[in-house]
Amino acid sequence: MSTIYHNPACGTSRNVLAILRAAGEAPEVVDYLKAGWNAPLLRQLFAAAGLTAAQALRVKGTPAAMLGLTGPEVPPETIIAAMIEHPILVERPFVVTPLGTALCRPAVEVGRILPHQPATPVLAADGKVIYDPQAR
Repeated sequence: MSTIYHNPACGTSRNVLAILRAAGEAPEVVDYLKAGWNAPLLRQLFAAAGLTAAQALRVKGTPAAMLGLTGPEVPPETIIAAMIEHPILVERPFVVTPLGTALCRPAVEVGRILPHQPATPVLAADGKVIYDPQAR
């Protein structure tokens, strides 16, 4: 069983979901903008992915800078509290599979934790190859 913490408005997140499905996964899809976050889950995801809260902070297109979250002196718990209040502050997508947890940005990062590779290249809606298992 795999899980993707997904933002349907994000092209990278949509591409990762397509790769998961092409690999035969039927992931639990968590729309975290609707479901929200809690501190234990965020801590667990970050630890499993080998990231700090600051490394998992999405700055582009978010209020991270306005909220004063981008400096090196900001404590992790402050960032996590802001992520709970503003779910968009978490970089996406996070994927959990039996082989591990990863922040799959770029989308090809999901290949490291796939139990099975897709049989053929995976294409985006525009026809561009987003994942080629032969290139791994």
